[in-house]
Amino acid sequence: MGADNDDMKKAEVSAAARREKEQSKYRETCDGYIKSGLTGNVTVQFLINRLVSMGCEPPKGFISCMDCGAAKAGGGFGVVEEMVLPPSSPNKGYNPNETGGAYAEQAKIRAEKRQCDRTLEDLQAQIDAQKEGKARLRLLPEIFLCQQHLRNETHAHQSMVHELIHAVDHCRTKMDPLNNCIHMACTEIRAENLSGECDWVRELGSGRMKEFAGHGAKCVKRRAVLSLKANPNCKDKAEDYVDAAFERCFKDTYPFDRHPNLR
Repeated sequence: MGADNDDMKKAEVSAAARREKEQSKYRETCDGYIKSGLTGNVTVQFLINRLVSMGCEPPKGFISCMDCGAAKAGGGFGVVEEMVLPPSSPNKGYNPNETGGAYAEQAKIRAEKRQCDRTLEDLQAQIDAQKEGKARLRLLPEIFLCQQHLRNETHAHQSMVHELIHAVDHCRTKMDPLNNCIHMACTEIRAENLSGECDWVRELGSGRMKEFAGHGAKCVKRRAVLSLKANPNCKDKAEDYVDAAFERCFKDTYPFDRHPNLR
């Protein structure tokens, strides 16, 4: 029995070492994609410069690479900050480390997770806590790329553009995509449309394009709906929110004077 346990521990250590080595390679490649995007991709550079001119200069490390595990995404925007509220002071936030109680401990555990490791259940718990007056949530602007899910440099740069569109929307409006599903639908529609992720070549290669006419709008809607379904506040009526926001937000090319694919 003891020998079996030792063998299992050795196998686990070996598997962990292999995974760490694999993720190190992914991280190195992803870091290279970010560098090439910031120094050589004109759309990425344009959006960064526009954020600066809008008064929202991205801090160093604003875009980073992350091990996203099984999460099938190219990247993400925003970290949900959860401020625990004491029952006696509903309008004042305080540090979970300085409080007792089961909820504060659960919040502390969630805070220690990387954003892409947080599950739908984690987000639902945060939203429920806000509704019950136990916490206050806010979205902190930050971009991460999922290093093991990037297919190539083009995919990485499109993911950067997608998340930078969210950053522009976050900067220019009082956007609250976590709690306002129309806000989330609009910024997802814009990001899907302006990033190039619904380019006809990409759609054709994935086998999703059944007809050329109107493929872009259909792709944008499909992908925006999937994003809203990841938000517990929006998932039950994701299609309705996207439909409600689509006409206005699909036409909105800010900060570009026209769709970047037509420039």
